[in-house]
Amino acid sequence: MNLVGNLFCSSIGRKILMAVTGVILIGFVFGHLVGNLQVFGHPDKINGYAHFLQSLGPTLWAARIGLIVAVVIHIWAATMLTLESRHARGLRPGRVTWLKATIASRYMRWTGYVVLAFIFYHLAHFTFGGAQASTFKETLPRYTMTSDYHVFGLTAVRAGTEVLDVHRMVILGFQPPLVAWFYIVAVGLLSLHLLHGMESLFQTLGWRNGRWLRALRGAVTLACAAYFIGNLIIPGAVFTGALKPSARAVAAKP
Repeated sequence: MNLVGNLFCSSIGRKILMAVTGVILIGFVFGHLVGNLQVFGHPDKINGYAHFLQSLGPTLWAARIGLIVAVVIHIWAATMLTLESRHARGLRPGRVTWLKATIASRYMRWTGYVVLAFIFYHLAHFTFGGAQASTFKETLPRYTMTSDYHVFGLTAVRAGTEVLDVHRMVILGFQPPLVAWFYIVAVGLLSLHLLHGMESLFQTLGWRNGRWLRALRGAVTLACAAYFIGNLIIPGAVFTGALKPSARAVAAKP
């Protein structure tokens, strides 16, 4: 059997797929948070960042497709491993025994499904424009850059360039309470999902042993708490009025 067959048809292979796709997705969610936190800086920061990503064109779409594939493989591998585990223990599909499981591990599958639904909504809300059309009255706000935006020391977006006002979109997007609360609950569940997933990742890699267990668990807990708080402060700042739309927006184009 070839390498691909071993990965998809054996338990060990599926665990490896879970680990590899998990690393990809963990890197994405933390990188995505770092990008989003630029909303607290000058509007040039997040607007230039978003414009630079959009300018990547096919490369950006290739990355998006790769992430979707990683999500699909991750969910498939997790489902197959769960079914195999239940079959090995002689459990019926509707029957579950908890033993000494943590809350994060008990609800790992369900938090994964909620997070998947959140990903689709989040893409519609801020990427494809479906959810924000009514918020912005079917127009997208524009912004004129006041300074150059640099990536690795190179000028990626020049001052005076008219770009999409992502700074304003993020703030207005979180003003509806229902949207903000759904976002908070979803990232809370995602943080819970990461808590167990990152521990399982270390176990798959052979790093979760008696010597490192406490330190790794502490580091993972701290990272997941920081991730949740980092996402929480964005809608929180919108609620309190600490984040307001930029003043240098130009007339929106139909």
